Amino acid sequence: MIARKIADNMSKGSMIRQMFEEGNRLKALYGADNVYDFSLGNPDLPPPSAVSQALRSLVAENQPGLHSYMSNAGHEATRQAVAAWQSSLSGLAIPAGLVCMTVGAAGALNASLKALLDPGDEVLVLAPFFFEYLAYIDNHGGVPVIVPASRETLLPDPAALEKALTPRTKAIIINSPNNPSGVIYPEETLRMLNSLLLAQPQTIYVLSDEPYADLVYDGQSMPATLAYLQNAVICTSWSKSLSLPGERIGCLVVSPRCESADQLINACVYCNRILGYVNAPALFQRVIERSINARVDIAQYEKRRDLLADVLTGAGFTLQKPAGGLYLFPVCPDADDVAFARICAGHRVLLVPGSGFRFPGYFRLCFAVREAAILGSAHAFQDIARHYGLH
Repeated sequence: MIARKIADNMSKGSMIRQMFEEGNRLKALYGADNVYDFSLGNPDLPPPSAVSQALRSLVAENQPGLHSYMSNAGHEATRQAVAAWQSSLSGLAIPAGLVCMTVGAAGALNASLKALLDPGDEVLVLAPFFFEYLAYIDNHGGVPVIVPASRETLLPDPAALEKALTPRTKAIIINSPNNPSGVIYPEETLRMLNSLLLAQPQTIYVLSDEPYADLVYDGQSMPATLAYLQNAVICTSWSKSLSLPGERIGCLVVSPRCESADQLINACVYCNRILGYVNAPALFQRVIERSINARVDIAQYEKRRDLLADVLTGAGFTLQKPAGGLYLFPVCPDADDVAFARICAGHRVLLVPGSGFRFPGYFRLCFAVREAAILGSAHAFQDIARHYGLH
């Protein structure tokens, strides 16, 4: 028999994956073009040409050791490229020695948590949040403490944060642009968080999950986390910015202002190995090194965001248009957002209830889908709106 804990967790499952599987069932019944699946954040734009060019060049060159082991922290030249990139964003002088290449942002978060947590240490998680943060914390003996965001702004609530801090608080996970809300944490929020954490008697580390950091719209920009938070570790990937989710290539960057920065990066590199990752994918480290400044066509995502927002508001739904990321997070017209998701599935619309992100009363839609699917869903959303008496 498998472990009771794992069996229990599997029975609860991820609402995102549940809706994804329901989408597969409906597509088999009605055809893919007749099902409007907004459930899974799976980027559908092709990688930038710089990525394809780098990949072709690397394979053609066939350098000795292209697929070999390297330092558990990653190729030195790749880490130098990442350090230069993060230095330019933050204005800090970040050495390559504070960079560890990882198996996606999830690998970066797990290595960081493994390096930081003793059993029973608490980790603050700001709702709404990517549900698997809870599993990552549990993986390493930590205790998650969920802190709801402001219902008005969907930004961290300073009073709630302060109330949640205890002598056992060791870290906090932040995510901006946020999955699922698309909210970007402004400079004043980062300054508030830094002041609050530095006022505590113990060191509290900020793990900043940033895979959506380059997907920002309306001419806005995302404040550089390392410029505002002292004890920060960037955990990110190129899954979204370069449309490479399946390649599992990411990194963690320890701030040079971090307390015990050298000790922390050494611990993260060690944990990168003992968690079984060993090192990040060798070939795609080289691809990132050559295409680190490339980006997908963000204008296409912005257009899709606007199209889907128009479909929803035209049907009578209430939403705050996201500043970044790949998701809309409208207000749910049903007090039971899980029941709402089932009603929508009956209209062949797949979405994720806010309860899946520990923030009931909302629902998430991914707009990284074909424009035809967005436009085709309009009649279904009109029908759903009529069901709930929306105008």
